[in-house]
Amino acid sequence: MRYRSGMRTNRRSVLAGLASASGIAALPKGARARPAGLSQPDLGPNVIILTPDMPTQSAQARLDGIFARQERSHFSDDRYAVLLMPGEHALDINVGFFTQVAGVGRMPGDVVVRGHVHAEADWNDGVALVNFWRSAENMAVRPPDGADRWAVSQAAPYRRMDIAGDLFLDDGGWSSGGFIADSVISGTVRSGTQQQWFTRNSTIGGWDGSNWNMMFMGVEGAPPTMFPDPPYTTIEDVPVVRDKPFLQVTPSGVWQVLKPALRRNARGPGWANGSQAGEAIALDDFLIATPDMPAGRINAALASGKHLLLTPGIYRLTEPLEVVRPGTVVLGLGLATLLAEGGTVAMRIADVSGVVIAGLLFDAGPQVSPLLLQVGPPGASADNRDDPISLSDIFVRVGGARNGRVETAVEVNSNHVIGDHLWIWRADHGDRAGGREHVGWDENTANQGLIVNGDDVVLSGLFVEHFQKYQTLWNGERGRTYFYQNELPYDPPSQADYMADGRRGYAAYKVADHVDHHLAVGMGIYANFTADPSIVLESAIQAPEKPDVRFRSVTTISLGGGKGTIAHIVNDSGEAAKKGAVRQTLNEYPPRGAMK
Repeated sequence: MRYRSGMRTNRRSVLAGLASASGIAALPKGARARPAGLSQPDLGPNVIILTPDMPTQSAQARLDGIFARQERSHFSDDRYAVLLMPGEHALDINVGFFTQVAGVGRMPGDVVVRGHVHAEADWNDGVALVNFWRSAENMAVRPPDGADRWAVSQAAPYRRMDIAGDLFLDDGGWSSGGFIADSVISGTVRSGTQQQWFTRNSTIGGWDGSNWNMMFMGVEGAPPTMFPDPPYTTIEDVPVVRDKPFLQVTPSGVWQVLKPALRRNARGPGWANGSQAGEAIALDDFLIATPDMPAGRINAALASGKHLLLTPGIYRLTEPLEVVRPGTVVLGLGLATLLAEGGTVAMRIADVSGVVIAGLLFDAGPQVSPLLLQVGPPGASADNRDDPISLSDIFVRVGGARNGRVETAVEVNSNHVIGDHLWIWRADHGDRAGGREHVGWDENTANQGLIVNGDDVVLSGLFVEHFQKYQTLWNGERGRTYFYQNELPYDPPSQADYMADGRRGYAAYKVADHVDHHLAVGMGIYANFTADPSIVLESAIQAPEKPDVRFRSVTTISLGGGKGTIAHIVNDSGEAAKKGAVRQTLNEYPPRGAMK
């Protein structure tokens, strides 16, 4: 749970007059109904498909029912996807835990919501620090009051959205997100209490607010770099990106998955010119999997050349899902969850080009797994630069909902991998409503969050938290990280339990000594050693002293008013974040001109 000290106690309503189920207007005259002759696929009971010709009260009642079930369901096994068919919808869509709301048009403007699509924190008195695990994607929203709210923290992507008006990212209390991509927001994004935020390839009318680390990449309308005061870091374009695939329905009623094209030096949304480049794959080419389907059947389909669509639910795996063919798309709906049981790896990806994995939650089981997600086998060497493997909205959880144990959560061995929004989390809190939190230094054990062995790996929007040794360990050459958010583990019992080869603590981001080229920009690393506030981390970032191993816009914070110390920011540089001096920053390392 994110640190709460200093949260606003007087909540203010910034969105007046949210539409209620009884107050939403009828479907606007002339709104498009579903295409003639449409045959909807069977996506299971937890995918709700809403059409423009559905009675408004009926559609609203279904949405309200899901939200009532999911508003507080922080560690529920329930999963839902709400799909809006092309046309206009007069709805108020409040998005709770483990709920995906997505339009299924080729362009965001094909699905118009005349109302709100929003995430609130009413259930937690306005504190959105744990508003995780939800998403809004691929629609145009026309709020009647000219503003909407997306008050979230990690694992709550906001993608391909077209908003007429302002967007608020908090609900009065502290919040710790988040991620916007491939979107247009005509008004001002107001970050409020957000501690950090990453926005890429979007167009915004303006940005208001900052706290610790706000980063913009390829964003039209972004503020210029002013780090550290305010902590804005702006990069004009994104060197390489492939946006997340999405379901779409053609005007003739054919269901497809659109795999967006690779973009280089990208600025603004991928659909801004009125079209979306990419490969349309017929839904008939996918195995539509359900949670009770054996892994063997799924693997047989993948081996035969099928793509994979995972419908919402918990997939209890005693053997890995094996992605072995080039160009395979694996897409999860409703945060479909791969639970590793019996100490298995949940998914392995072969060293093949063009694979896309998106929209999945990987969950550790009670027996120790060596890995949850492996991208390429050890020693992978294929040159995938022309068609990289890409990972979008990939989330990992170790503990919290159930006992979970893993050695390393994610291992990337292949070269030329793109990561686009990853949250890799060893749980620091759990299901209190269930009577057990399933967290603790000896209970939800997990050494490393992420190990990168491949070369030319580019990760944007990387969140890694609370692992017991290295949060991120980078062994590959020419790696790049754009935006990094990390909280160190809260629960080391003592300094003696938190030592790395004679150094005090494990770096939150370690680049191996043999690496010659590396870049990381926009980094926030936070200590909150609640079990023993006397613990010291020697260096937030540990890296070789080489001219092309570089870091920019780095923040360290000792949370809780100084519960723990981060002695240095990079190696031996940077002042200590500690009680009395809780926030420190470093503009660049090595300093300009320090190395020739």
